Amino acid sequence: MSTPAELLQQAVDYQNPEPWYRGNNAGKHPLTWVESETGLRHPRRAYLPNGELYRRHIPSLGMDFSLRRLHPELDLERLTKWMNDPRIAAFWEQDWPREKQAEYIEKTLTDPHKQPVIGCFDDLPFGYFEIYWALEDRLGPYYDADPFDRGLHLLVGETEYLGAKYFRAWINSICHFMFLDDSRTRRLVGEPRADNTALLKYLADSYGWKKIKEFDFPHKHAALLVCERDDFFAQADFS
Repeated sequence: MSTPAELLQQAVDYQNPEPWYRGNNAGKHPLTWVESETGLRHPRRAYLPNGELYRRHIPSLGMDFSLRRLHPELDLERLTKWMNDPRIAAFWEQDWPREKQAEYIEKTLTDPHKQPVIGCFDDLPFGYFEIYWALEDRLGPYYDADPFDRGLHLLVGETEYLGAKYFRAWINSICHFMFLDDSRTRRLVGEPRADNTALLKYLADSYGWKKIKEFDFPHKHAALLVCERDDFFAQADFS
């Protein structure tokens, strides 16, 4: 069993971008305040670089997990297939034709508050994730959002990667990446449908996540989920 001093050192080590973070800008985004068209004041957001962003070996799976930025040409067919899967369309409601998916990809890639990424196991794409800045998102008005809070929309497109063992591997890795990418991010948030019991159960068994409340969006009854930086790194064990 680890001593308190060893646990503290582990938490410090896991917040060092090396060796997981693949870019060269981890935690170095300049702070410039801007105002949106709606009058919301927020930091100017940096776009994620193209290519691979993060890689970590998952000992329990014997596989590597990696993240890369969504590529409009490489991923269009894949994302169209995933979005038109009834299992996914029931939650995302984006079962659109290829042309409309292409428009959505372009819009998302040029939206500074969203960062679309593809998750891979052993370099094989399995899921799509949208990392977003919560202050500028639809979620921002529903809680006391900090300027550097980040959220996540997610889907697993390849069914062989469904299930608790894979979920735990990728959710903990993506959260790790979001905390590494900007050291000012103290909290991660999520807003799944409140009746998505499988996702809520899986998140409750992940590092740092807890349910805060339920609330109503115009389009759904949602649960507000929060993962604090200190809780995440106090619980994280990537050995």
